[in-house]
Formats: sequence, structure tokens, C-alpha cells
Amino acid sequence: MKKPLVKVDVVDASPKNSNKNSRRKFIKLGGLGIAGSSFLLYGCSDDDLFNPGGDVGGPDPEPEPEPPVDAVFDLGSGNLGILNYAYALEQLEAAFYGEVQNGAYYSGAPDNEKEIMDDIWYHEVIHRDFFNTAINGAVSDASLVLPELEFDFSAVDFDDRTSVLETARLLEDTGVSAYNGAGRLIDVDAENGGLYLLLAGKIVSVEARHASAIADLLEPNTTAFARDGVLVDLGGSGVAYDKATPPGDVLAAVVGTGFVQTEFTADNLPTG
Repeated sequence: MKKPLVKVDVVDASPKNSNKNSRRKFIKLGGLGIAGSSFLLYGCSDDDLFNPGGDVGGPDPEPEPEPPVDAVFDLGSGNLGILNYAYALEQLEAAFYGEVQNGAYYSGAPDNEKEIMDDIWYHEVIHRDFFNTAINGAVSDASLVLPELEFDFSAVDFDDRTSVLETARLLEDTGVSAYNGAGRLIDVDAENGGLYLLLAGKIVSVEARHASAIADLLEPNTTAFARDGVLVDLGGSGVAYDKATPPGDVLAAVVGTGFVQTEFTADNLPTG
């Protein structure tokens, strides 16, 4: 007889309220990331075709249809793809700072450092929620919106100040170069394209402030906030410009951290 259909629910837990030992489970089926509130598992027992009356001949029964398998999400093309791309980065940053607030470094940090971490977390959550709202407002099909991603920050020691701040600096520097690299790919002639470019410019300036603040915490009273490692020369005018990194390189670097557990692709992102 056929086994009953099994429904498995995944319980959401906000990064702000979770702790390091209580993360949402990331569920994979057949190597594909499953994003959402639930999924279905199908199964058939070996005796599905058992006939207590014996084999009476005739054609074989029609095979059971294959169960549906969720495909890996693709960010999409055009401005939608860029918005989903930025949404993925903001989800990552918001989740990271939520974990920071639950670690021993944060709980024992001086008040000024706690305030910086709180402010950055707050900004990233606003950016994350802005992109969610903007994308949902731009499309009529919710399946085109990047789902909520799953993260694993177990490689970061949230009890250690240096581990936290170096990871924060990496994420913020990456965010700045990512926005700079994606800005030129926004189609300003498409609907709301000019607005998206304007808002991206406003967000990247805040990300740069975050990067400078973190750099100053790591190396106070130095030029680390605008060091050569994050600045480049344009046309021989001097090292005075932030890097602009294309989405493909940014996503490869992000995947390399091991933080992002939900699979998605960027096969149709504009490349300029």
C-alpha cells in the first residue's frame, strides 16, 4: 500500500532572536536547496503493486508520476536580477549582525562598540526589508522574489572581538564594491530604473560608512578607513576611488565564505 504523504514544517527563527546553538535547519532534497515554510516528501513502499489475488496478466499499470522537486532559484535578469542580487547581500549582512548581538563579544563590548553594532544591524535590516518590498512591488509573481536565505556562521567565533570585526570588515568592504559594480548594470530606461540607481547610491554610501567604522575599530587612529587595499586608481588620477566588483566575482567570494547555505544561481544577471 502507498505510504501516506508527509508534510514537514520548517519553523522560522529571526536572526535577531536566535543564538549560535539554535539556528534554523537547512533542508536539502536531492542536492537542491529548499527555501520556504514547508516541503513535501513522497514515498512508495515495495508492495505498492502487491496483488493478493495473484497475477491475472494484462498490461502493466501506469507508473506513478515523479514527485515535483523545487528548482534552484535564479536571481533573474535585468533590474529584477540586480534587485535580487542586492537583496541576497543585505540578507547576509543583516543575519550576520543579528548573530553578533547574541555573542559573548557583543555582551562584553564597550558601550560605543555595542552602539556601532546595533546601528549597523538596524541599517542592514532596513536595507533588507526595503529590497523585499521593492521587488514584491515590481513583480506580480512572488516566485520571482529571492526567498529567505539560510546561513551558517559557525566559522565565525562570535565570542572573539577580532573574529567578529574582521568578518564584519570583509562583508562591508564586499558590499561597497558590490554596489559600485552593480550600479552601472541598472537599466535606467526601464520602469523605476532611475529610482533604483538613486537608492543604490544612497545605500552604498551607508555601507561605506559601516566599512570605515569597522576598520577604525580594528585599527584606531590609522588610515585603515581608506586604505589602499580597498581603493583604486582611475586613469592615473590617484588612489582615491572605491573598488567596483562585478556580481559574478562578488558571488564567488560570498560562496567561498561558506556562510550562504541556500543554493541559488545568477545565470541571467546583466554583465554590462
